[in-house]
Amino acid sequence: MSEHERAAEREAGAPGAREVQRSRHEQDRSAARAMFVTLRTLPDGSPEYAELRNKLVRLHLPLVEHLARRFRNRGEPLDDLTQVATIGLIKSVDRFDPERGVEFSTYATPTVVGEIKRHFRDKGWAVRVPRRLQELRLSLTTATAELSQQHGRSPTVHELAEKLAISEEEVLEGLESANAYSTLSLDVPDTDDESPAVADTLGSEDEALEGVEYRESLKPLLEDLPPREKRILLLRFFGNMTQSQIAQEVGISQMHVSRLLARTLAQLREKLLVEE
Repeated sequence: MSEHERAAEREAGAPGAREVQRSRHEQDRSAARAMFVTLRTLPDGSPEYAELRNKLVRLHLPLVEHLARRFRNRGEPLDDLTQVATIGLIKSVDRFDPERGVEFSTYATPTVVGEIKRHFRDKGWAVRVPRRLQELRLSLTTATAELSQQHGRSPTVHELAEKLAISEEEVLEGLESANAYSTLSLDVPDTDDESPAVADTLGSEDEALEGVEYRESLKPLLEDLPPREKRILLLRFFGNMTQSQIAQEVGISQMHVSRLLARTLAQLREKLLVEE
């Protein structure tokens, strides 16, 4: 048989094979739909319910594995991602309503992917930060990128607040929470190959941590400050902005910012000493 004849034979047979595969897939979907209908008629907690529920989960594990593989190059073992994705699958099985006319795979995919993304988001925070602040930080990251592209420069706190329809203090709170977004292995060097491992530095003084403690000590005292001085301090110590950036944000000279910072910090220092 010539190569041309073999190619013609493959071409003729391909539609038939595809038709068989399509028919089998349709049968599987119909069987799964029937099982979901039956599942909804069984009482929760009954042995029959648990058995059929587990069968539906096993039936759709290929979907979980397919979705988990999409995230396999992001530093997490595929087995861990599959386990996390399976949680999303179980939630989908428990919530799926076959009467709505939606395919289960269509319904389950957003839930499974959302579970995987939540896993990455939670794993990325070295210090446990409330979910609200994690989501705020993600919104700030997106808004910062969009505004930077739009204006050709980094956005101001006011522009971010306006973009996200939140207060400037909420923006600063979100920026401050970003300091907790860091994950390091305890066995790897902190900065370069000659630095000690993170585990070797545990228990030593940490200037960054002392800075956080200082900022936390300042928070209650800020409420007594005039609005402009309070805003300048928030921008400097919570927004990590330079005096030049603050001057541009507030609309005064850098020298004026420097004088206000020095005077306000002196006042706060006195109050801190009195409280101690």
